[in-house]
Amino acid sequence: MATMDVFNLKNEKVSQIELADEVFGVEVKPHLFQEVVRNQLANRRSGTAKAKTRAEVKATGAKPFRQKGTGRARQGTTVAPHHVGGGVAHGPRPRDFSYTVPKKVRRAAMCGALTYRLQNEQLKIIEDFELAEIKTKTLKGVFDTLGLEKALVVDVDNDNLRLSCRNLENYQLLPPIGLNVYDVLRFDNLVLTRKAVEALTERLTRPRKTKASDKE
Repeated sequence: MATMDVFNLKNEKVSQIELADEVFGVEVKPHLFQEVVRNQLANRRSGTAKAKTRAEVKATGAKPFRQKGTGRARQGTTVAPHHVGGGVAHGPRPRDFSYTVPKKVRRAAMCGALTYRLQNEQLKIIEDFELAEIKTKTLKGVFDTLGLEKALVVDVDNDNLRLSCRNLENYQLLPPIGLNVYDVLRFDNLVLTRKAVEALTERLTRPRKTKASDKE
């Protein structure tokens, strides 16, 4: 197990913590990052883009001009795709972009992202991120003291921190259950409280449920 220093909000070392190798000491596989992040972004897509076909465009059913004698090509409708204001041929339709990635792959990518931050000295562990009041300016001062310009903070049930952080553009707060590969990689630094480390370790080392068919 790796050992890391734990700091308070004044950036003073107060203790140490052991990090499980199963979570913070795995092999970093960038191709898993790519696979899981693509899945996350695809699942977030609304898939509501839609263009009207010629059958859905409301217009008169009369011919735009007479069949013969104009010297122009005959036209039977104004809603054909080649007319301005007509329907769209092969346009986008509502669809579901989401798909699933195996749980083992998601877990390996998450552990790899945490290990990556640790190896690059972009992980900081805080003993307790308790704020006396809800104040964005105070929280920004704490981040400056900790030397963090752009960071993702993970803590358990911290309303003062959540409400103070919501107006800061370069900072975000997530609970351990909501931590994901995309956000870990999107921010320059990762800040975990001691409670968050314990919750993440429990979440990512929990034994996989076996099916009845696997026991036979």
